[in-house]
Amino acid sequence: MVQIEESAQIAGVQIVKLRAFGDERGRFMETFRKEWFPQRSWDEVQGNRSDSIAGTLRGLHYHHNQVDYWYVPKGMIRVGMADLRPSSPTYMHTQTIDMGDKNEIGLFIPIGVAHGFLALTNVIHTYVVDQYYRDGSDENGVAWNDPDLAIEWGITEPLISDRDIQNRLLRDIPANELPQS
Repeated sequence: MVQIEESAQIAGVQIVKLRAFGDERGRFMETFRKEWFPQRSWDEVQGNRSDSIAGTLRGLHYHHNQVDYWYVPKGMIRVGMADLRPSSPTYMHTQTIDMGDKNEIGLFIPIGVAHGFLALTNVIHTYVVDQYYRDGSDENGVAWNDPDLAIEWGITEPLISDRDIQNRLLRDIPANELPQS
């Protein structure tokens, strides 16, 4: 049985303490069950995989209709998150979590929480979302190095995509593009 804890820094973020079972042949680990997160319907489940080389930073992204559940089967990442939900008791709080080989956890990220990761090593990152990808209109971005968020990435010059380098500072994003709840 897994243990699920809510983050002390950001309301609604859930950290899943996964259990591995192994012997001389290898090991087995259950990494996701929709029943762990009954607050979502999980009618449209899509699984994704992202491979990144060390020093790559992806994000920050946030969604208006989709939650993410992350697991790292190989390598290590530093997750950065910022609560952009004005009605949240942890509005504007940030958090970093290292996950992967040395911290095998699952991470549930609710709607309205900006999230991204820095690949600390070469990494395979898998994630399950509760909405099928259609056209990208549900995803927005905020600058990974926004001084108002001050996420402690531990890097000053990451490898970053052309798309993510164009993410704006939070103060420059129109209110109608930000999470509403």
